[in-house]
Amino acid sequence: MAHKDLSTWKPTSAQALVLAEPSNDLNGYLRLIRALPQLSAEEEIELARRYHEHQDLRAAEQLVLCNLRHVVPIVRGYKGYGLPEADLIQEGSIGLMKAVKRFDIGAGVRLMTFASHWIRAEINEYVLRNWRMVKIATTKAQRKLFFKLRSHKDSLDAVTHTQAIRIAQELGVKPEEVLAMDMRLSYPEVSVAVPNDDNEDDVPQLTLVDLRAMPEQLAIDEEEERNQVALIRDALATLTPREQQIIEARILRDDKATLADLAVQFGVSLERIRQIETAALKKLKTYLSVLKA
Repeated sequence: MAHKDLSTWKPTSAQALVLAEPSNDLNGYLRLIRALPQLSAEEEIELARRYHEHQDLRAAEQLVLCNLRHVVPIVRGYKGYGLPEADLIQEGSIGLMKAVKRFDIGAGVRLMTFASHWIRAEINEYVLRNWRMVKIATTKAQRKLFFKLRSHKDSLDAVTHTQAIRIAQELGVKPEEVLAMDMRLSYPEVSVAVPNDDNEDDVPQLTLVDLRAMPEQLAIDEEEERNQVALIRDALATLTPREQQIIEARILRDDKATLADLAVQFGVSLERIRQIETAALKKLKTYLSVLKA
């Protein structure tokens, strides 16, 4: 899309339909949101200011449209729950809208740093409402177990008793709850249609899942990779120039520099280089933890 300023851009009727209902054409939706411009931090602040100080709904719309691309990688983390991807994207977009409404430009963070929490919260609620097996997740600890179990497993195989004890300690639940949840997450999807006289073919059927990547999933993977690169770039931008050089030399380069090498380069003591590196890593950890919150 050639438009950098969306203040005068209006989607065509076809584009409006795709934006409103991603399920009608998910590939088209992904292409459309990728074509929308990415906002700079200054542009985000100006649009947020116009919305909050002057109730400029067009500014709020611009903030939402230009950040829809960032909802997709978050949705990717929920692909294992068997729910329609387009529905998850819609729920995440609602979370983004709520975040725009509450965004505080004085906090000193980018919109998506703040919005990621609202997007995940909206998707979590949708999953809990719509996936029948989640009805056992009635407490906060069980909800955490439901959403975190896959990432804590050592493999795709069933959880062993030893693994269940470890996961239970990490997530604050009982080992038997881990085993029960793992069993439920492993159940295949089965139709419960009841045969009737009008349709003899209407019988229960086993639903098989095609595990090959779909075109839209490939697009999401590409988007995720681009966002990871942008995330690293944004995180490094929070460091001072000297901290950036030290982190790059110590961690990001293939031929990593030693503390002694950097001490000579910057004309300071080896211990001072260690202190700078530790402080820089702490800054990065803090920045990234805000995004994951």
